[in-house]
Amino acid sequence: VIDHPKYQESKRIAIFLSMPDEVQTEEIIKDIFKQGKECFIPRYKSQSNHMDMLKLSSAEDISSLALTSWNILQPSDDDSAREEALAGGGLDLIFMPGLGFDKKGNRLGRGKGYYDTYLERCMKHPRGKPYTIALAFKEQICESVPVTENDVPIDEILYEEC
Repeated sequence: VIDHPKYQESKRIAIFLSMPDEVQTEEIIKDIFKQGKECFIPRYKSQSNHMDMLKLSSAEDISSLALTSWNILQPSDDDSAREEALAGGGLDLIFMPGLGFDKKGNRLGRGKGYYDTYLERCMKHPRGKPYTIALAFKEQICESVPVTENDVPIDEILYEEC
């Protein structure tokens, strides 16, 4: 990931805080700050499919985040001090989680549509849609993933042996 040309050229990067069953992102987050890039993480709104990408000030900032009922760390709902990526300069790159992927760029998420609706919002930003990279285990690569017209394909999937 760290040697990937899209990562190297990106300045504003959104990345998920990994759950135990996902590719671990902690070292990538540390590198984002080490290289002087800006790091944004998701804040999900429960009871909806709305998600914002809020700016982290440092890798250590993660320890100040609240744990949701889904066991995900994220900025609290009343945290209004953080920059939201689309209210500022947009994003260059989004690292995407998922449960399954196919080689056509289709992604199976957790069913709420958070990333798809966020990417739709990105497309309305003057900067346009950021490049999207899914981080996967090779076991998550499927022959085909079911999609609907609301599903936004991802640009690239990184996994072991790809």
